[in-house]
Amino acid sequence: MLERLLDSVILIDHLNGVQQATEFLLALDPGKTALSVISYAEILTGLDKDGERKALPLLNSFEMLGIDATAAEKAAALRRQHGWKLPDAFQAALAILHDVRLCTRNTRDFDPRKHPFVEIPYQL
Repeated sequence: MLERLLDSVILIDHLNGVQQATEFLLALDPGKTALSVISYAEILTGLDKDGERKALPLLNSFEMLGIDATAAEKAAALRRQHGWKLPDAFQAALAILHDVRLCTRNTRDFDPRKHPFVEIPYQL
């Protein structure tokens, strides 16, 4: 059973050598952790071919959550309600629909006091 959805910022921190991110990822059970197709694309966009080759085993170690009409409808409603950018609205929609915590450092959009599905695993 899934417990967490990783936001791209957590994985990007790890790939950039942020120790707190690496420690957090190492402590996770990959079988209970997911990555969205959005984060997958965001991460790959910022990598060259060598970086992509190195990152793919990590990215592929997590379950991949896709987007369907239900997720799109939920994301649209969340975007209207909170004014989030579409990728953030999709992340939130997937976390809510799959009943998992969204692990992120994006407290500007995802204040855990306001959004109980949000987990801030570390701060920089």
